[in-house]
Amino acid sequence: MSFVESEERIALRKAVSEFGAEYGHDYFTAKARAGEKTTELWEEAGKLGYLGVAVPEEYGGGGGGIGDLAAVCEELAAAGCPLLLMVVSPAICATVIARFGTEEQKSKWLPGFADGTLKMAFAITEPDAGSNSHKLRTSVRRDGDEWVLKGGKTYISGIDEVDAVLVVAILETGPVLVVVPTNAEGFTWQEIDMDLFMPEKQFTLFFDDVRLPSDAVVGSPDQGLLQVFAGLNPERIMGASMGTGSARLAIGKAVKYAKERAVWDTPIGAHQGLAHPLAKIHVEVELARLMTQKAAALYDSGRDKEAGEAANMAKYAAGEAIAAAVDQAIQIHGGNGLSREYGLASMLASSRLSRIAPVSREMVLNFVAQNSLKLPRSY
Repeated sequence: MSFVESEERIALRKAVSEFGAEYGHDYFTAKARAGEKTTELWEEAGKLGYLGVAVPEEYGGGGGGIGDLAAVCEELAAAGCPLLLMVVSPAICATVIARFGTEEQKSKWLPGFADGTLKMAFAITEPDAGSNSHKLRTSVRRDGDEWVLKGGKTYISGIDEVDAVLVVAILETGPVLVVVPTNAEGFTWQEIDMDLFMPEKQFTLFFDDVRLPSDAVVGSPDQGLLQVFAGLNPERIMGASMGTGSARLAIGKAVKYAKERAVWDTPIGAHQGLAHPLAKIHVEVELARLMTQKAAALYDSGRDKEAGEAANMAKYAAGEAIAAAVDQAIQIHGGNGLSREYGLASMLASSRLSRIAPVSREMVLNFVAQNSLKLPRSY
């Protein structure tokens, strides 16, 4: 057993941290305020191979695992650039296609994931289903050599900046994953007006008898359920990494201010009323990071069931840690915590989102109660 990351992973973190610092939180917030995308950051990260670290080498990637991709995600978030589409495109979509796609599908899509020239969204959530994936109504059916997709999804990230979306649809035999190009006829979307401070937007999608080619369904249709779970575990791992990275950023801002701000001739960081809460949150962030690394290690070793438990725990711990970190950082800054200059108020809504998405803390606790503790189901 080892609780220390490999020299290669540590070197990757260092390189990504230095790269992220070249852009930083000011760049990210400026883009969000202007309603612009972080295109330059994404493209350069792709060229440097950071977005494709988990794509198999034969398709142009780094040949690493989800743990490597999560490290990239965390270090970018810690540098002030939390890229939401990293959670979706290379983590969920590329992973599913790499594990379950046909050779033709892998050759078609994976090189673009590897160098960042391809972005793909993921769509599972529906208005009436909520957290109950068994109530999904978006359907797909065979019509000769084509597939026909009908239904809708909601709260789907980044549709305005991706090339395609990986849609969870229901076939007669169960769920399947379908690749839908964003320019497909009959596919439309509407932006949801959000008060979140991030460049990525949220959308409601509409599929009005969208006709797709025979290779649109990923891999074998009878493996759809396995594919869904193969994508959801990396989603939780990446969400946890983004949360812990952003928590590190907030704590760093708070510590810097607590060292410099002096009232009554003593830095406020010397007072236990402020020092102890920061120390407590730091402990919680490090514990969340450790569980995230465990979840990634389990997933990369093919132990999906154990990875599911650890990934849910990591996501829960990270969500609580980032929400507490931003709240405490604002408190330490006093009124300055809500000023634009210190860059904390802009993190408030997204830190709260970490308790809701990609899975709510209540559903995580349900999972742990039923699967880890073997308690009876309440629903």
